[in-house]
Amino acid sequence: MHHDPERDLALAYAPDDGRRAALSALLALDAALGDVVRSTTQPALGQIRLAWWREQLAKLDDAPPPAMPVLEALAAHVLPRGVGGVALSGIVDGWDVLIEEESLDDGALDRFASQRGGQLFALAARVLGGDAAKATRLGHGWALFDLARHQSDPQIAARADTLAAKALSGPLAGVARSLGMLALSARLELAGVPQGGPKRAARLMWFGLAGR
Repeated sequence: MHHDPERDLALAYAPDDGRRAALSALLALDAALGDVVRSTTQPALGQIRLAWWREQLAKLDDAPPPAMPVLEALAAHVLPRGVGGVALSGIVDGWDVLIEEESLDDGALDRFASQRGGQLFALAARVLGGDAAKATRLGHGWALFDLARHQSDPQIAARADTLAAKALSGPLAGVARSLGMLALSARLELAGVPQGGPKRAARLMWFGLAGR
């Protein structure tokens, strides 16, 4: 996972009482699954690798994790907060859409975004608190935005961005600050506000202070 200062900022707004470590573990899982998909050249092998993740996550409910940092972090910081391994394994299904679907039409994009981003943000909201329904919608948009950034087909990227902008619209008040920060960062990028510029920094800072 490449270094993203705005993701670091979002993590910084999570309470440092174990919930920040839990959010970091959730984002690390998402990044690991993304690495599987992006490094896959043969769909069948990619699905086997994702099936391994699905199985290992489900096993966390009944057994200690294997010696793998992502799984160890989930077991240590996420499971004690009421998020089970089977629920975590649902995120794998979202990433699997990108391998199993030959054509990413709007229906496939919707399934990907719901199962990856919507599920990820919903589970994060169970850890962080805040409006879970709003977090789920924002996660849907965030996943589409992120997909477009890594999509080589310009038509698919454009459709993903259009769908992302719709899901990311509306007020952010009530959602956990960290999740709102991730969504706001994506929204500003879609609006053409450059990363590292004063306007973007000021908007993110205001949300961090006021939550809206």
